[in-house]
Parts: sequence; structure tokens; C-alpha cells
Amino acid sequence: MAALNSSVTEEDLNGFRFSIDQIQTQVVKLEKQVNEVEQFYQSNDFKVNNSKNKGENKHLIGTKKSLQGDSHNEADADAAKGREELMRQFSVILSQITQHEWAWPFMDPVDVEGLGLYDYYEVINKPMDFSTIKRKMEAKDGSGYKNVREIYSDVRLIFKNAMKYNDKKNEVHVMARTLLNKFEEKWLLLLPKVDQEERRHLKEEADAQLETQLAQEATYANMTRDLSVELDKVDVHLKSLKALVIQNCRKLSSQEKVLLGTALPRLSPEYLIRALQIVHENNPNFQPNAEVVELDINSQNDYTLWRLNVFVKHALKVQGRTAEGTGVDHSNKTENKNYSKRRRVL
Repeated sequence: MAALNSSVTEEDLNGFRFSIDQIQTQVVKLEKQVNEVEQFYQSNDFKVNNSKNKGENKHLIGTKKSLQGDSHNEADADAAKGREELMRQFSVILSQITQHEWAWPFMDPVDVEGLGLYDYYEVINKPMDFSTIKRKMEAKDGSGYKNVREIYSDVRLIFKNAMKYNDKKNEVHVMARTLLNKFEEKWLLLLPKVDQEERRHLKEEADAQLETQLAQEATYANMTRDLSVELDKVDVHLKSLKALVIQNCRKLSSQEKVLLGTALPRLSPEYLIRALQIVHENNPNFQPNAEVVELDINSQNDYTLWRLNVFVKHALKVQGRTAEGTGVDHSNKTENKNYSKRRRVL
């Protein structure tokens, strides 16, 4: 077969391929970012059509912040003071209970071995005492109590353990029941403040979660906007590249069209399918996968013919190198396979 000619040099083709490789790299990067944005919105059940109320919340929160300035920090400081005051009042209750004349059996861990209480750990699952509570209250490593209600539960556990292990007539049982009643009375007086503090804490957590959610949505909204801009740039780049290719391609002569039509059937099945796809990309009405494929070379536009010319030239080179490497001539088999689907080139 005679050589397929083109006015575009190999250097031009390399330049086009380099530009396409750059675009492909950029597209892969953008696809990863698009997937990240999609996963965020899906994980948060984000619905664009139902975002009106959320948008209003954003506006209100933004307005509130702009009007109040440092009020958020002030609220945090007030909340911290409230928790400290609540802890101080609870500490007063603890002091009153531990200073009671009957508190001495509960100040330190039960001396199981010294008292011969060999079944103690079979009866009591979680031992507790005031010295352990004090140590946890003073802990600075994060292992301490998170709130007053946790301390309240451990204080009750001290007395409940004593009442469980000792008979009702035992003096330790009586002392524990008496102190528990006194403790519960004082706790009931403090409970309204505890409830108030817990409600405020829950509100703070909800507000913080909402602010985090809104900040994330703002971040991904900006990312979505930037992605749209970048994708538009890629589209413009592709169009410019296509226009440049069209500008540099020339019309094929009648002889070159004949050579192209002769070369197409010599392509391997894989290359022939790709060649027909090239025609389809520029001519949507052309059906490359039809039972009978008829390709009229003369009815194709100059750009399609130029692309086919370049592609076929490259494909035949690759096939030639492959045939030389194996030392086998597959041209007849290839041609028979290609025509097995009754493809015709007019």
C-alpha cells in the first residue's frame, strides 16, 4: 500500500498528543474532586431542591454573627462559668456527705483481704469509694468525669454497694442507707440547675454541629463553583485544540481517498472498530455497530477524513511491526474477519 500523506508533520502530531495528555491529566484530577463533592452531598442527604430553609438558616446565622461580633466567645465563657459553678455546688454536697460522722467506712476502697470478705468481688461488680471519686475529679489526663451526673452515679454506687453486700440489720447497711437519703435530698435541690446546664450543653453541641455543617457546605459549594470553572476551561481548551487541528488539516486528494478506502479493510478488528468510531464521533447518524456497515468515504467531511488518514497510518505501522515480530502474515485472516460482519467501504 502507498503511504498515506498529510500536511501535518510528526512534530505537529506529537504536539497535539502532548496537549491531549495534559487535558487528560487535568480531567482525572477534576474527576476525583467531583467524586469527593458528590460523596459529601450524598452522605449528608443534601437535596438542592429542598435547600431553601437551610439557605435561610445560613443567612440568619451569618447575620447573627455579624451583629454580635464576639458574642459567641462570650457565650462559651458563660457556659464554662456555669459548669464551674455547678461543679462547685456539687463539691459542697460531697463535702457535707464525706464529713458526716458515718462516712468513714466509705472513704477508701474496701479492705477485702484484711476483713476476710472473700466473696466481695462475686457480689459487687464495680467497687467504688470517695477517694476514687476524688482522684477522678482531679484527673487532668482526660480520664476524669465529664459532667456532674457521672459523679452523682458513682456516689450512689458507693452506698448501693454497701447496702447490697451487707444485711439490712448490719450497721454499715444502715449508715449507707442514711447517707444515701441525705445525698439524694441535696441532689434534688441541685437537679434543676443540672438539667438547665445539660440543656444548654445540648444546645451548644447542636449549634456547633450546625456551624460545622454549614462551613462544610460552604467549602464544597466553593469547590463545586471552582470545578465548574475548571471544567469550562477544559472544554474551551478542547474546542481550541479541535479548531487548531481542523485549521491544520487539509483536504485529501481523490487518490488519497482511494488509498484510505483500500487501507481500512486491512485493519485488525480492534483498529477497524476504532476507525468506525471516529466516523461516528463526527457523524452521529453513522452507526458503526450495525449489522451492515457502509462507509462512503466521499461523503465524509475533511476533518473526519483527516483523522481517519492519521489513525489508519498509525495503525498500519503498529500492525506491521507486530507482524514482523511474529513472522506470520495475518493480512488475509484479518481481512476475512473484518468482512465477516459485512462491512463495506464505498
